[in-house]
Amino acid sequence: MELMKEPTDHAAGAAQHVLYSVEGSVATITLNRPERRNALSLAANERLHSLWSSIDADPAIRAVVLTSTDCGTFCAGMDLKEAAELRQSTGRDILDLLADPFYERMRRLSVPIIAAMTGHFTAAGMVLAASADIRIGLAGTQGGITEALVGRGTPWAARMQDLLPLGILMELVATARMMPIERLHALGFVNAIEATPEAVRGRAHEMAAAIAGNAPLSVRAGKAGLLAASDFGSEAGFAISRALHRQVYASEDAQEGPRAFAAKRRPQWLGR
Repeated sequence: MELMKEPTDHAAGAAQHVLYSVEGSVATITLNRPERRNALSLAANERLHSLWSSIDADPAIRAVVLTSTDCGTFCAGMDLKEAAELRQSTGRDILDLLADPFYERMRRLSVPIIAAMTGHFTAAGMVLAASADIRIGLAGTQGGITEALVGRGTPWAARMQDLLPLGILMELVATARMMPIERLHALGFVNAIEATPEAVRGRAHEMAAAIAGNAPLSVRAGKAGLLAASDFGSEAGFAISRALHRQVYASEDAQEGPRAFAAKRRPQWLGR
């Protein structure tokens, strides 16, 4: 897999904490701090925030896989040791130093994100999982919302009510206990479970390839429409989705799809 050069300069630490590569139409982002259980440093957060804009600026990218270096943990959350050091040195909370502390830019990415969770995940790791569009988990692992154990907050959990029942969310937030991935799968939060980290990533890349093979305008409008319904309710979301799909129905791809089907050939998507 070829490592791509970024359009903007990044600190060496940021590039090491979050790896980025593109193969074909699929981008892969890898959290790479196994010695810290892939906890998110300030540099890692800045890197992620920059990557979302880079991906949206590249029309060739049609899907993203978000994963991590194997260490038993997909993401342990924010780097609390660094957060304590920053508080002492600057007098400010680490969230005040982040451009996007709750990953709202990630959620607005125009192409689908598949979280390939190769280990346990909690706190900011759960935010990353919830902000992805599809989630693949590792058998025998757990996910949680553990901020109450360390006096932190969970405003972002309010957006998870479309992903999990209210009672389950309340349990996660209030008890701060980890929940088995198998239960999260049964509740619909996780799309699939695989037996090994390699299989988790393999399943994610298989899904990403399927997405990348579909009409890009249809996929982007479909994602945006579903998120609009999540944010504004089904009726308002439907109105927004109808407007978003006007471009799809008027596109050259909308003509190419039926032509290819009639000719029994693969469509050649132009993205316009």
